[in-house]
Amino acid sequence: QVQLVESGGGLVQPGGSLRLSCAASGSIISINDMGWYRQAPGKQRELVAAITTGGSTNFAASVKGRFTISRDDAKKTVYLQMNSLKPEDTAVYYCNVAGVTGWRTGFNRWGQGTQVTVSS
Repeated sequence: QVQLVESGGGLVQPGGSLRLSCAASGSIISINDMGWYRQAPGKQRELVAAITTGGSTNFAASVKGRFTISRDDAKKTVYLQMNSLKPEDTAVYYCNVAGVTGWRTGFNRWGQGTQVTVSS
């Protein structure tokens, strides 16, 4: 079983920063794409940022220049550094990881979600 554990959410004032982490565990041979999504109340889940095995990144237009995504394959962890946070960044943030298990089967897992609230 592959599991993802997220951490790092919380309450922050506008202009502040937060760093989210998502660690994968279980029988994993390799990890492919890793990403972060978010879902605000009454809205659909949307891609925030993604990173490939080669380190190429992709960001939603609304977070470009403020958020960065990185990965540590040795730790099977993906990070989302969020700076200059705005109230409209308030949402539940989910990580998503795809890869190959020790049984040579593909997997695509979601984290449990972590709340990010930007408010004064």
